[in-house]
Amino acid sequence: MKFFDEATITVEAGNGGNGCVSFRREKYIPKGGPDGGDGGDGGSVWLVADPGLNTLVDFRYTRRFKAERGTDGMGRNRTGKSGDDLEIPVPVGTVVQDVDTGEQLGDLVAAGQRLKVAQGGFHGIGNTRYKSSTNQAPRQFKPGTPGETRQLQLELKLLADVGLLGLPNAGKSTLIHAVSAARPKVADYPFTTLYPNLGVVRIEAHQSFVIADIPGLIEGAAEGAGLGVRFLKHLSRTRLLLHLVDLSPPDGSDPVTAVESIAAELARFSSDLAARERWLVLNKADLLAVEDREAHAADIVARLGWQGPVFTISAAQRDGTDGLVKQVMARLDALGPAESTDTAAESNNPAS
Repeated sequence: MKFFDEATITVEAGNGGNGCVSFRREKYIPKGGPDGGDGGDGGSVWLVADPGLNTLVDFRYTRRFKAERGTDGMGRNRTGKSGDDLEIPVPVGTVVQDVDTGEQLGDLVAAGQRLKVAQGGFHGIGNTRYKSSTNQAPRQFKPGTPGETRQLQLELKLLADVGLLGLPNAGKSTLIHAVSAARPKVADYPFTTLYPNLGVVRIEAHQSFVIADIPGLIEGAAEGAGLGVRFLKHLSRTRLLLHLVDLSPPDGSDPVTAVESIAAELARFSSDLAARERWLVLNKADLLAVEDREAHAADIVARLGWQGPVFTISAAQRDGTDGLVKQVMARLDALGPAESTDTAAESNNPAS
């Protein structure tokens, strides 16, 4: 299934029902008076974070959503029925923006979180409300107000603790396959990953973290080259980055240049992402002789001037992966819970 991480939809809240003009017409009550009831309120539109969804593919063909209208008031002081609210399920991690104003309305980061994106219209008033000692047969009424209509830009940013980045064919998909139950496409050619993959890494019964694999980056990605720039935003919520690099590329390229080019693309895309804690993971160690691995890794680290943690692994052989994920889990525990970018579990503010 193709991965959809952006969608534009139109939401329409229901109009309020109109008030009614009516008078009592009963045989033995000659002076019946007004008895027109109020209309009902229009239904509002809510977005609800659903943990069972992981893409915005449901909005590929259905792009317009409308809540129920309030019914009109009736005689005998009968009030119209209010329209039902419309709840639209979206994946956890969806950012909601108003297309017309550019305002960010909310960020749904918790399962079950609700965000009102269009306020239903207010009910109209029947002529009973206008009765007074000086106006005993009012014919005034108030129509219901229209519900809000908004065009929304939905953008999915995956919720993961750890993000993988590196050049195409660096072994990111192989690593997520080795340490989790995720089964991304793995092949010996670049750009096998065309959309992000999430995997849950379980260390012990009650210890786990989520890891995200995005398409490989190439030089110029921040300006639109390749596939990765579209998905770099999915690393924005991560707390730790693992930078994978081929220890000995078959094309003879320099791993140091590979690391520096990706770091430059991160800086061009987002200064915050470039400043995120990043560990160096030298992959495909099994392609070198055992006696050459340590010296080759030390040379790369020295030329980079790398100050952070460094791991030498073979994701394909699962050599060194257990130690890596245990160190990652320990670091995540030390960092503490991820800070939420959301303001409230349920928000009425955007359309109230």
